[in-house]
Amino acid sequence: MEQRIERDSLGEIEVPAAALYGAQTQRAIDNFDLSGLRMPRAFIRALGLIKGCAARVNADLGLIDPDLGRAIEAAAARVAAGELDHAFPVDVFQTGSGTSSNMNANEVIARLASDALVRAVHPNDHVNMSQSSNDVIPTAIHVSAALLVAEVLLPGLESLAGVIDTRSRTLGHIVKTGRTHLMDAMPLTAAQELSAWAAQVRHSAERIGAVLPRLHALAQGATAVGTGVNAPAQFGVRFAHALSQRTGLPFIPSGNFFEALSAQDTAVELSGQLKAVAVALLKIANDLRWMNSGPLAGLGEIVLPALQPGSSIMPGKVNPVIPEAVAMACVQVIGNDTAITLAGQSGNFQLNVMLPLIAHDLIQSIELLGRAARALGERAIAGMSYEEQRLRAQLSRNPILVTALNRIIGYERGAAIAKQAYAQARPIVDVALEHLDLSRGELERLLDPAALTRAGTR
Repeated sequence: MEQRIERDSLGEIEVPAAALYGAQTQRAIDNFDLSGLRMPRAFIRALGLIKGCAARVNADLGLIDPDLGRAIEAAAARVAAGELDHAFPVDVFQTGSGTSSNMNANEVIARLASDALVRAVHPNDHVNMSQSSNDVIPTAIHVSAALLVAEVLLPGLESLAGVIDTRSRTLGHIVKTGRTHLMDAMPLTAAQELSAWAAQVRHSAERIGAVLPRLHALAQGATAVGTGVNAPAQFGVRFAHALSQRTGLPFIPSGNFFEALSAQDTAVELSGQLKAVAVALLKIANDLRWMNSGPLAGLGEIVLPALQPGSSIMPGKVNPVIPEAVAMACVQVIGNDTAITLAGQSGNFQLNVMLPLIAHDLIQSIELLGRAARALGERAIAGMSYEEQRLRAQLSRNPILVTALNRIIGYERGAAIAKQAYAQARPIVDVALEHLDLSRGELERLLDPAALTRAGTR
């Protein structure tokens, strides 16, 4: 491969001739060949937005000339738009401040701006003006996460809740056996069962929303340790305003720059709420898997859409592939939360030194949950059908319905009737008729499953 010579403060180094990056990025490539994982698209987008807004503020403050400011903005916009992701090869597992990724952005943007202006644009002196890796990378974490929450996660959760609500409105007539401990319990309607899912999803969105005010507070303007050295006094305020105009989100400067650099508590908080979302989606996915189990030897309550053959050896087998994929995504998010929690503890004095890992895992969790929620609704719940005849047959044989007679005959007599019904595999009404001085009509009224689903409802 043809090479060119680049220079930085450590000296000369060979760089591929066609590469848009420079010496510091090349050193990171050489030093951090650990995982093959690259920083996510959302993070690179955030870097492009940050560099563009910083250039605009620097130009507005007269720190760089307008032509230079526009050239940096234009190059940064291409980074934000995803045109140049191939020029960001630095491994996730790099220097803990993310300096390598910051310099990767600085070098690429400087190269493009230099070409546009036909004069030298310096990655540190011009593109990184009024900034430090120590405030750029924490800002990029917040910006990338906030954008993905707004664009992917919350819409995904709202889509799922909407699908569940739509299905619920058509399921009020379906009465089924409830289950606690995976054992038969009192009846409920399919609509009531789905209402719990919808509430879980909407509460999940509310939990995420509660974090947003802290997520919208940015470290930019803090520079190296929080004192704001080498940045104008109003840089943070002007930057946040410019970024808000660009993205439509209400970004503000952090109320304490020292905390914004030294701690990643907001990222840890958001990750914890993402874990709660994952737990909710995992519960729904597992309910669907159980309800779909069979079709002959399982519960067989519903049939999920057949999306692909389920076995390479068993013809005709179809598996609940969407709930399984969602369950795996949720497990990954729960694992990510542990990594982010441990990384959040690595704030030593004035800087956290596991920022790239936090960025990678937080972005992955947000994207996974948003897409998993949408898939669960659109590709599973929207198309599932209920086996109503089977549900009625199961319900008619459910001895637990005798619970409705507790106030009339007491727990002990009810238990005896239920045990006999289980042992003889007979309908509970027939067994109760042999033991109680009640007419069949009265027993059928008292043990009507549909009526029992309305008992005590508000």
